[in-house]
Amino acid sequence: MFISQPFDEFLEVRYERITDTSVKVTLPIKPIFTASSGFIRGGIISTLADAALRNAISPDEHGRPKVAAVDVNVTFLKKSKSTTLIARAFAVKEGANLTHADCIIHDEHDQVIAKAKAILFNH
Repeated sequence: MFISQPFDEFLEVRYERITDTSVKVTLPIKPIFTASSGFIRGGIISTLADAALRNAISPDEHGRPKVAAVDVNVTFLKKSKSTTLIARAFAVKEGANLTHADCIIHDEHDQVIAKAKAILFNH
């Protein structure tokens, strides 16, 4: 189960649960997601990272998130004109109040485009 959000429907993201604390999120790139240069916008990459990081922890039985982002950091490593981006996120450490999660974003050719990390508040 994943957090259900209307924005995910617009993005057309596809989720795959790997474990209880890891997820793979695939984003098909639409022309609207690119800048005039043809490269994917940083905001789209950041949005993908955020979705993957928050969904690394399975939602509750009603599909509501168990965590909220307190801090998200995205580092862009390479420009991309890819047709698909894939984010793989996992919980590094789950504490009583905070969870630390990491994410790697790559293209369909397995080139790493960005990495991200988050501190998530457990509620």
